[in-house]
Amino acid sequence: MPTLLRVTNIHKAYNGRVLFDEASVDLTDQYKIGVVGRNGAGKSTLCRMILGLEELDSGAIWQHDDLVLSHLQQHDDFLEGETVIAYLERKSGRPDWRCAEVAARFAIGNDRLDMQVMSLSGGYRTRVKLTSMLLEEPNFLILDEPTNFLDLRTQLLLESFLKDFKGGALIVSHDRRFLMNTCTATLSVERQKLVFHPSSIQKYLLAREEQLEHAKRANAAVAIKRKQLQTFVDKNRASAGTAAQARNKQKQLDRLQDEDTSVEDARVVRLRFPEIEVRRGTAVRCTNMTIGYPDCDIATDINLEIDHGERVVIIGDNGQGKTTFVRSITDSLPAKSGSMRWGHGCELSVYAQHVYGSIPEDETVQTYLLRVAMPGTSTQQVQDTAGSFLFQGDDILKPVKILSGGERARLCLAGILLGKPNVLVLDEPTNHLDVESIGALGDALCEFAGTVILVCHDRDFVAKVATSIIEVRDGSVTSYPGSWDDWFYRVQQEIDQGLRGDTANESIGAPSAEEEKAHKKKVARELYDLNKKSASLERQIAKYEKGKVQLDEQLAAATPTDDITKQTKQTKQRQAHVTKLEKLEEEWMAVLASIEALS
Repeated sequence: MPTLLRVTNIHKAYNGRVLFDEASVDLTDQYKIGVVGRNGAGKSTLCRMILGLEELDSGAIWQHDDLVLSHLQQHDDFLEGETVIAYLERKSGRPDWRCAEVAARFAIGNDRLDMQVMSLSGGYRTRVKLTSMLLEEPNFLILDEPTNFLDLRTQLLLESFLKDFKGGALIVSHDRRFLMNTCTATLSVERQKLVFHPSSIQKYLLAREEQLEHAKRANAAVAIKRKQLQTFVDKNRASAGTAAQARNKQKQLDRLQDEDTSVEDARVVRLRFPEIEVRRGTAVRCTNMTIGYPDCDIATDINLEIDHGERVVIIGDNGQGKTTFVRSITDSLPAKSGSMRWGHGCELSVYAQHVYGSIPEDETVQTYLLRVAMPGTSTQQVQDTAGSFLFQGDDILKPVKILSGGERARLCLAGILLGKPNVLVLDEPTNHLDVESIGALGDALCEFAGTVILVCHDRDFVAKVATSIIEVRDGSVTSYPGSWDDWFYRVQQEIDQGLRGDTANESIGAPSAEEEKAHKKKVARELYDLNKKSASLERQIAKYEKGKVQLDEQLAAATPTDDITKQTKQTKQRQAHVTKLEKLEEEWMAVLASIEALS
């Protein structure tokens, strides 16, 4: 388990705010490491510095010669009008057939390869970037928020891939379930340092809870001691007979004040939606509705009702039409036919995908919130709301352009709170929020007296919030009364009974087509494995060739006066290298033959 990456005494600051101060950590291929920490702590900055996309103020990041690093970035780098296959070829330098093979692992079918990337849903864009990453055949991965916009099926597929991946990984994610299912170690970004824990996220969280409880008990004991000492000092410092004792107690009191028993940044998001009048009856009704675009229908014959006070979660695979349905019921995309009607007195507030990227970057936190707040909202109310979302003190004057993705998401949510909606329509609100903020949002939604319509793929969050489920699948929009657990149990039964298959735009019917599709997937997987093995063998051959050349040079430079034992040892090493090379080359030729046969 060699050290592939070494971070040594790094320092990084933005506009006077220090993210890292003399932070160090070693990363090997032994662990898949979950990176945890508050929004703005520097998790994404660490990834960018390792990748060479961000300069260090001081310190060093060393990379092993054998490191083959690949990463999943937060932001899109697609060119205007670029197709999926063109993007994959441009990023990887691989031929189109190889790109198509790897794309199939993330359920990107041939029908999507010639589509423009920017026309795809957020989830499919992430799949495309994951495909590009795997085409580099890495031994260490950096994944920055990989589950953002991914549907449940793709999350499970990615989890399965990471479990089988033989290299190391650094994974930044606020999806606790995902980290629990994929990571074997934890890296905490806290107090400008990097703290490595060679244990799973579950054990790390348990240890942190125990540490917090210890700190609370220590603080309580200190508070009692401080009160006792202060009482003694106040009572005895004026008396000549006890003044010396009072001075001694004052010294003890001063030392107590200098102790630091905190274990982390204690700031937490205080999220609470406005008090509203409780309403009854139907909030929204869809009747014989068809949604889609001029050249295609996404879903037809939609008949459903959502009652006031429900918390409905809309689920479905990427590309099935969740966001299209949300846009249709919020009037940003007119229905093609049928009708949709909101109940009397419904006041909507909408949080859409990528909304955090649409805030003018020249605005500050305060100017943005003042602009979106209800008329008559005072500056003090804006500052109080900003403070509850951790924009405290001078943070409220920060320009939007320097905020992290999580800080922008919190800013958008703060803007919603400065209105007084009784219906919240939230499309992927947990993306880019840290664990604590996600928990606060879930608690606030459960306490909200209004109606919530939510698109989300965070399994723990959905299980906590949902009172009913709407599934968008195969051209239909279906309501399932009951909790997430009820729906998931029903889906599992359908899968077990063979009633639910892949929904990634497949045609239903002819068994021969299904068999052909399964065969192509099998061949693509075999080709991928063989190409990966070929690349590995090539690296090993190059390594032993280099070693053989070095030994040849050492033997050629030997003189009669050199140690004969050393020369004999070098000769044996050279022969071992030659034997190993012969075996590797023989195996490599067999792999190439298999690749040619399958192709």
